[in-house]
Amino acid sequence: MAKLTNKVPEKDVQDVFNSIAGNYDKLNSIMSLGTHNKWRMQATEMIKGNPHDILDLCCGTADWSLVLGTKFPQSHIIGLDFSSEMLKIGQKKVNESGIDNIQLKQGDAMNLDYPDNTFDVVTIGFGLRNVPDANQVLSEIFRILKPNGQLVCLEAFKVDTPVVKWGWKLYFNEIMPAMGKVFASKKQEYQYLDDSVNKFVSIRQLVRMYRDAGFINIRVH
Repeated sequence: MAKLTNKVPEKDVQDVFNSIAGNYDKLNSIMSLGTHNKWRMQATEMIKGNPHDILDLCCGTADWSLVLGTKFPQSHIIGLDFSSEMLKIGQKKVNESGIDNIQLKQGDAMNLDYPDNTFDVVTIGFGLRNVPDANQVLSEIFRILKPNGQLVCLEAFKVDTPVVKWGWKLYFNEIMPAMGKVFASKKQEYQYLDDSVNKFVSIRQLVRMYRDAGFINIRVH
């Protein structure tokens, strides 16, 4: 039996993201002080060469898909997410951008509907902790990547460094859910986002999971 890395039922997680979709971009910028955009740009710079086929997994409202579309105009980019409401907003942004090499689809990261060795690059931003079984998702990503393909993952982890742990707990346990309530009337939903960080595996555990899935040359920043 698979060991769940997120014990919240998948349907409930889907409902959370459908519910907060309209405010997701605004609150991401407020709560991260805009740093999430910088992180995506830095992660995109890690992609090697000029990939032909890119899958942006758990793409949400397509922020990273749009960065990829701009950086790699000759690439075919698919953004995939399980939230129809997030995808609606993402599609509007893609349409308004004028970028024509992005295709958004609804799908399940646990069971990717693509043949083996399909993509040169897979990206996943702040989504791995929201799937039921991250091990299963990593195995699926490994399967659909071409030989010598690349996975670039952005994720949030709980802080274990004593000096900053107190401030982290205050921000994520108290301030972030309160901001969700004030700005979006969604305190309970943003409490889930906090819990998903604090209950996810550690960075060291995740590296082991990468290795178990078959990945090599793993780097952590």
